[in-house]
Amino acid sequence: MANTIPHILGKGRFEINGSLWMEKDGIRFFGPGPVQLMEYIEETGSINQAAKKMSMSYKKAWEIVNNLNTMTARPLVITATGGEKGGGSFISEEAKQLIRYHKLLRKRFQKFLEKESLLLKKQTAVS
Repeated sequence: MANTIPHILGKGRFEINGSLWMEKDGIRFFGPGPVQLMEYIEETGSINQAAKKMSMSYKKAWEIVNNLNTMTARPLVITATGGEKGGGSFISEEAKQLIRYHKLLRKRFQKFLEKESLLLKKQTAVS
């Protein structure tokens, strides 16, 4: 006879959890970290300052930016070098649109997780 989920899990408080990101050709490239980095770039006008706000090295931030820009049809982060104020960075309108889309996805995903956790809780409460 097959065991039921409550018998397999035993006692305790269980929840369904997960993370959400986008992949291109099987490569993860757009999720909470890149979204936060781009929001900080927009806020500060600087990849370096955005990296500092995330306690991330500039090299790591630049790798994320480069990955974002190569994985999409158009660059999401625009950089300017030199100039009177030393250049800077900003995010494109496409980046803003993608951020909004990702946030909507996350809301739907969170509702899914909550629904599944509630179902699991009901199953385990029966045992």
